[in-house]
Amino acid sequence: MIGFEESSRLLRENVVALPAETVPLEEAAGRFLAEDLAARFDTPRSDVSAMDGYAVRAGTLENGVSLKVIGKARPGTPFDGAIGAREAVRIFTGAAVPDGADCVVMQEYARAEGDAVILLEGHGPECHIRKAGSDFCEGDVLLLRGTRLTPRTMVAAAAADRASVEVSRQPRVAIIATGDELVSPGEAHATANAIPESASHGVAALCEAIGGTVVLRLRGRDELGQLTDLAGQALAAADLVVVTGGASVGDHDLARPMFAALGLELVFARVAIKPGKPVWLGKVGDKPVLGLPGNPTSAMVTARLLLQPLLAAMQGGDAAAHLGFLPMPCAAALPETGGRETFVRATATSEGLVPAKNQQSGAQAPLAQSDWLIRRPAGSPSTAPGEIVSALAF
Repeated sequence: MIGFEESSRLLRENVVALPAETVPLEEAAGRFLAEDLAARFDTPRSDVSAMDGYAVRAGTLENGVSLKVIGKARPGTPFDGAIGAREAVRIFTGAAVPDGADCVVMQEYARAEGDAVILLEGHGPECHIRKAGSDFCEGDVLLLRGTRLTPRTMVAAAAADRASVEVSRQPRVAIIATGDELVSPGEAHATANAIPESASHGVAALCEAIGGTVVLRLRGRDELGQLTDLAGQALAAADLVVVTGGASVGDHDLARPMFAALGLELVFARVAIKPGKPVWLGKVGDKPVLGLPGNPTSAMVTARLLLQPLLAAMQGGDAAAHLGFLPMPCAAALPETGGRETFVRATATSEGLVPAKNQQSGAQAPLAQSDWLIRRPAGSPSTAPGEIVSALAF
């Protein structure tokens, strides 16, 4: 077995970003940029008002002074002229500051009287002007290649004045669930010894959440010929194949053998983590094949640790950025760990992280409540309540 850090490194080294494609900006949310996005012009393009009020010369800022209002300035409709002594222009937030003005008096500190305005006490000392280029300048890179277009970064992409962007193609994912005991949800209650196939539903949701497109979902019995056929179908349809189950050491563990005749090259076979030791990674040609454990909790923990970074890397993103462990207080005591690095499912509360009471790899009820993974190196001693731990959003 290899350690978790080694498995993460090998994953990064064996995944290549998919080709780029151009999409309209309004269809780009959630995608990963395949190019740097640079600004096409300065923003603001000129000095603009940060408030509704009156544009004036700073030298006329005297309480009680009366200034002649000579026009208006609105966003997109600037005042055509210049401000002289004892003059003002009614101005609105975002409008270009007229020539000759170097200050905006907020309307709360001004009183309009006909075609004049009187400045009131409390108007200074700020001038409430956003300088040209104070946000960014022409040529500034606003978003780097590999950035995911989240709601916040979509704003910057639009501000760069891009109607379309280059993004990496979304990975097409095929998921194969294996196991004689598995049936579709809704059918298990009618069949003795049957189990609802649940892991692939969580895996599919994770894939979609990080930008993958699940194009094929298959389920196979523990029979090598049938599974090999399913493996061929999956590789023909997808850029990435994910297999759940069939990866331990028994007679029915066929997850890797089902790809053997198709040219599987193994990258790693097992990882010294708990839960999730049977997780493995291989390639058939240039297509990654990731094998996850069959137990639903193990499958979801390893999917978070390996599948999410893998999908990000296939889209040109930084795989390591998806493993951002943070220091957080743990509200309960933790037992010592054994010889494997352990990831403890936990729930965030106002008092800190609370570990799930049932940490068994097949436990599905506590999985639904767990939103963090506490990372504990192999051989860690027990901890007391309140100690700081390393945790990853789950």
